[in-house]
Amino acid sequence: MTTELLRALTAHASTAAHARAAHPCACTTATLTTRDDTAVLRHAGTVAKAHAPGTDPTHLALRVTAAARLPGVLLPPLTPAPAELHGRLVTLWPYGTPVDPDDPDAAPWEAAGTLLARLHRTPPPVAVPPMRGPAKAAHALRRLRVAAPRHPGTAPILRAWSALPDWARGAARPTDATALCHGDFHLGQLIRHPASQGPWLLIDVDDLGTGVPAWDLARPAAWFACGLLAPGDWHRFLTAYRASGGPAVPADGDPWTALDVPARALTAQTAARAVTKAVLADRPLDEVEQELVDACGRMASPPD
Repeated sequence: MTTELLRALTAHASTAAHARAAHPCACTTATLTTRDDTAVLRHAGTVAKAHAPGTDPTHLALRVTAAARLPGVLLPPLTPAPAELHGRLVTLWPYGTPVDPDDPDAAPWEAAGTLLARLHRTPPPVAVPPMRGPAKAAHALRRLRVAAPRHPGTAPILRAWSALPDWARGAARPTDATALCHGDFHLGQLIRHPASQGPWLLIDVDDLGTGVPAWDLARPAAWFACGLLAPGDWHRFLTAYRASGGPAVPADGDPWTALDVPARALTAQTAARAVTKAVLADRPLDEVEQELVDACGRMASPPD
């Protein structure tokens, strides 16, 4: 992320915030997230996001339009179309209160399940592109092969990945992938808007599209299966999803007939990212990262 882009994004966020206010505010622009590929800044009640290099402008515009047409499920954008700054696409959003990572007991699992069920039941309001979840998982595995070919965690991850069907590895498009999906759900994709007191809404449309809805349940499912998510939290999430008519799993009975494949895929993706990050930082795996690699090692037989 270049200094020039950050300066331009700061000015863009400030100008947009002041255009929405009766008087210019005195606050400074705060950085919410910055990585090599993306940056998210806040000025007063306005959030500006610079999307990853190479983001397809047509696809992003369709995803932003979908968010604008699904209030109550997705956070609506402040502007109808992405702008361009220094060769990067930028979108504007209202600020909301995120999930508190230091208060896991207050995590809104019921709201998350309800919102995903509503999203999955809603016909796409525009012709959105395919959901990007499996493609992003495949990208994480390619990075692992390049960055950590000799790491002891790499082999079990690659074995778990190779046992998956083509669609879960982003190598084929399933014929029934027609539901509107978030594509990258985790608790960081929820905010309250208006801030503090408003309802929970889904954010981040970069991966939004049509796909297999079980993918959106796969990360919590994988963490539960690995022992990293408490059974009570998983039950709250799954029960709320089913109570709201979510189509990703059967209405009752064993949900793993639908969740097993995507949960395995998300476990392999998350483990691949963990090993890659550890190798690039020249450090050993932490306890959670090792749990993910160990879970890949237990995936000895291919899923049905």
